[in-house]
Amino acid sequence: MRHTMPRRGYSSLGMVQTALFAALIVALSFLPFIGYIPLGFTNATTIHIPVILGSILLGPKRGAVLGGVFGLTSLINNTLYPKVTSFVFTPFFSGGVAEGGIGSLVICFVPRILVGVVPYYVYKFLSRRDRRRPLALAVAGFAGSLTNTLLVMNLIYLLFGEQWAAAQGKASEFLYGVILGVIGVNGVPEAIVAALLTMLVGGGLLRAGMGRRQ
Repeated sequence: MRHTMPRRGYSSLGMVQTALFAALIVALSFLPFIGYIPLGFTNATTIHIPVILGSILLGPKRGAVLGGVFGLTSLINNTLYPKVTSFVFTPFFSGGVAEGGIGSLVICFVPRILVGVVPYYVYKFLSRRDRRRPLALAVAGFAGSLTNTLLVMNLIYLLFGEQWAAAQGKASEFLYGVILGVIGVNGVPEAIVAALLTMLVGGGLLRAGMGRRQ
């Protein structure tokens, strides 16, 4: 006879797993040049990878919580260790040409929360239509990473465009070209790395029996 764990047991296990992913996110955020990698004009990041994995393995609700933790680490880092453009991520810092505000919190949290939601549905859709799980994992990782980059950069353009350009000494009429450059130079390589790691690490965790219980 097959024994199954009670639903309460699944819930407790999910909470523990969520806490472990959250601890990994926090650890990465404070490891120099690993979680946030300074590039001068912005930060590259690897922190979205445990958020993506958590989304796929634990479901969109817990994934959204992990995305919120990701956003919180960004808020803390940009407040305590600010750069000239940190005002787009924290309302508690003024870069000289602009001050942060409610828009900073939108940029800091909304894209990161969605990083914890989008990969789950991408993976769920693809894995139902195609039994090649590695492909579904890779595409979900790619989509989760680009969710972060595309939303962050476009929200910066919409909410702080001229101020962000001024902080970097860029002409505002060329601003969206700069935004597209960041997406291409920074966002696409990040997404490729996320796709590979999600496929390898996520596949291993799924084979080990970790995953969302309905």
